[in-house]
Amino acid sequence: MTDPKLLSAQSIHEFFRELLSLAIENQRARVHQATELYLANLLSGFLQTESLLVREEDGSLQRRPLALLFKEALEEEGAARARALRRLGDTSLFVSGMFSESLSASLVDVEYAIAMGSRAYDALGEVAARHGRGARSVWEELAAKFSQLVEVLNEVSERTLATSNAGLLRIYEKWIKTGSPRVATLLSEHGVPAVLARPKGRFVQ
Repeated sequence: MTDPKLLSAQSIHEFFRELLSLAIENQRARVHQATELYLANLLSGFLQTESLLVREEDGSLQRRPLALLFKEALEEEGAARARALRRLGDTSLFVSGMFSESLSASLVDVEYAIAMGSRAYDALGEVAARHGRGARSVWEELAAKFSQLVEVLNEVSERTLATSNAGLLRIYEKWIKTGSPRVATLLSEHGVPAVLARPKGRFVQ
């Protein structure tokens, strides 16, 4: 697998599209091509870390809370509300899928992020239906399959980490904590025998 650090801007999208296709196949997820393309665009777009952050008055960069994004969406109308809902859905999906462990250490858990994101995409689908926009099917699928897509992005995140030795160590530590068969398979693919340690936590996919 290509090291994402060595990719040009033009090939970032293809890198994530490849990982997405593999993860979707591995997890037997049924996703329309338009939705898969949207996810690839989402991942490559969020590669710019600042897109997840807001600059405070003191100049520091902080991640925007999902509750704040939801509040902004409620305060907007028309096209502005649709953009705010999309940002809420995209941010919820990206953070819960690619950085689920960071959510575990915060006040916002994965279930909360999933609920917020699914609700945002569902509302977007309703907006698209009222205005006859073609993206309706994408929003509806993102809303209906949000939890499954979080698992797909979990695997994408793990496979991205697996491009370095330090990342493999983090994946191994995750296997010890969760006992995830998916993580064990990924370790095996990279020649790391997961049987060297016994998982301490509950088994998850």
